[in-house]
Amino acid sequence: MKVTTDSCLFGAWVADDLKGLKSDQHILDIGSGSGLLSLMLAQQTKANIDGIELQKEEALQSTENILQSPFQNRITIHHFDALQFEYLKKYDAIISNPPFYESDLKGNSKGKNIAHHDEGLKLNELMALVKKNLTATGFFYLLLPAKRYSGIESLLPELNFYLNKIVYVHQTEKHTTFRIMLKGSFQKTETEHQNLFIKKEGNYSDAFIALLKDYYLHL
Repeated sequence: MKVTTDSCLFGAWVADDLKGLKSDQHILDIGSGSGLLSLMLAQQTKANIDGIELQKEEALQSTENILQSPFQNRITIHHFDALQFEYLKKYDAIISNPPFYESDLKGNSKGKNIAHHDEGLKLNELMALVKKNLTATGFFYLLLPAKRYSGIESLLPELNFYLNKIVYVHQTEKHTTFRIMLKGSFQKTETEHQNLFIKKEGNYSDAFIALLKDYYLHL
């Protein structure tokens, strides 16, 4: 799978929010793919990170990427079905960039169908996993297409979850929201709303640069 701009943005946003995590704390990355998000979080926190990846090729690629990084002692990739994995601890933060295109037209690639549709892990299954494995004071972070907001909004109250922050991601100020980045927990707070534009006047926006400057070579 390709490394996309919105996944990089999501990883940087979450990493910035979790900078205070210490070496005795734990992060779970569900659907870790190439290991991008885990590697970004390892750069900004001291936490230990578990990645769960169903697809063998992706798990092998992420393991290879992590072994070439200075963070290999803090990131472990598990080639496993997240629904069947034996979780031995609860996590201070759980992140996921879950399947995007539920009920949409599917392509010919089985791997991409699992990654982009809900063949592998449905949203309600994902959030049930989050509830089971998140500490009482922990936070979860999701990257979703904007059109799936109503689905997650209706699902969370059933699980006693609250949304603490929503970031509406736009390509430019002239475009509508195409992605949403969510932060939630068991703690009820007033939900913070924020708009983030990737580009302004043909260049990356100041907000985008502030988040990605530690990861992009040329910003």
